[in-house]
Amino acid sequence: MTTVSNTLSTTTLPNGLRVAFEHIDAMESASLSWLLPAGSIFDDESTLGCSTVVAEMLMRGTTEMDSRQQADAFDHVGALRNSSAGVRFSSLGLSVVGNRLHEALPLIVDMVRSPRLNDETLNPARELAKQSIASLADEPQRRAVLSARSRHLPSPFNRNTLGTIEGLNAITSEQVANWWQEHAVADGAILSLAGRFDTDATLKQLETLLADWGGKKDQPGSLGTAARGYAHEADDSNQVQIIVLHDGPAVVDDDSVLERIASAVLSGGMSGRLFTEVREKRGLCYSVSSAYSSDRERGVVTSYVGTTPERAQESLDVLIEQLHQINAGDVTGDEFERATIGMKSRLVFAGESTQARAGAGAADIANFGRVRTLEEIVAKIDAVTLDQLNEYLRRRDPGTPTIQTLGPDALTEPS
Repeated sequence: MTTVSNTLSTTTLPNGLRVAFEHIDAMESASLSWLLPAGSIFDDESTLGCSTVVAEMLMRGTTEMDSRQQADAFDHVGALRNSSAGVRFSSLGLSVVGNRLHEALPLIVDMVRSPRLNDETLNPARELAKQSIASLADEPQRRAVLSARSRHLPSPFNRNTLGTIEGLNAITSEQVANWWQEHAVADGAILSLAGRFDTDATLKQLETLLADWGGKKDQPGSLGTAARGYAHEADDSNQVQIIVLHDGPAVVDDDSVLERIASAVLSGGMSGRLFTEVREKRGLCYSVSSAYSSDRERGVVTSYVGTTPERAQESLDVLIEQLHQINAGDVTGDEFERATIGMKSRLVFAGESTQARAGAGAADIANFGRVRTLEEIVAKIDAVTLDQLNEYLRRRDPGTPTIQTLGPDALTEPS
């Protein structure tokens, strides 16, 4: 069944692949986002990191073309491509001038359908994954975030997408090939296109290219409960990383837009509350922020402070104080206006990128089962009143928080 809304159209192919098109006449480019049910939540416990390794291997040739020939073929049509592994999905991206999309589609289909998954491509992909893990030693903020997520979220959603050294070492090319065959399937995958292209011709081409593609993979559920609470990782450094996670609404929840506005009040640039209260007034840190992310299952608010050991305890105390304070529902009219204007501005900027629109379309299909227009999203922001926001903040339940610190000494968890 196909539905159409303005410039948007969505359909499901006979093999179960969900497809979304957003035709944008004002653009000259076209971009594709292809989500496959092959994220880190699908990694075997013995080979954690397999999804990341495979995402790199997709860029290293197909059964018909080696790595150089594949790169030359994409360059010949002027197409930019990328691949990466996330938590739920592995994703492929493509951007090209719209009138050459039909030349690029067979190439990216081959990346999915016929990748070169052998020792020749496995070994360098594995080494790159190991280097990424090793590089975390120089990224203390990211390490702290990963540690916090590992305790805040239930398994397998708490995994580091990079995997582990032990898991990477255990991967064989035969395992990789079997794993990809099981997860690179039509039913459970999502393909989104945005930009200037012939919608009918593109759909017919995809139906032809993917006619014999099948298989099905459902998303797994959560296993067990998360640990949460406070934890510290000792690190001989002159900096301290502080991460605080708490629950937020799922993206499909009506409260999601309210949580997004609250996050913008806290961390909407240099006039945000956290910047003003933690950095400007008290001079406690060099960086402070808060961000809300969500999918169809859950939402998470991640707050961060980077500071020195001497100011770490006060920084944590003031951060927690501000997170509690906003729950009093005391957002002012000026804060509300600044937050909503900033949110709408970012939406407008995103609407000028076909790559961003293709990615948003794929995410919307995954979460809502349909693609939302920018006008619909803006209208939902405009419909919120200051009173509604403050009422939400007074009633919301952030759940049991997770606090992670990384630095020379442990801190005292605020009550």
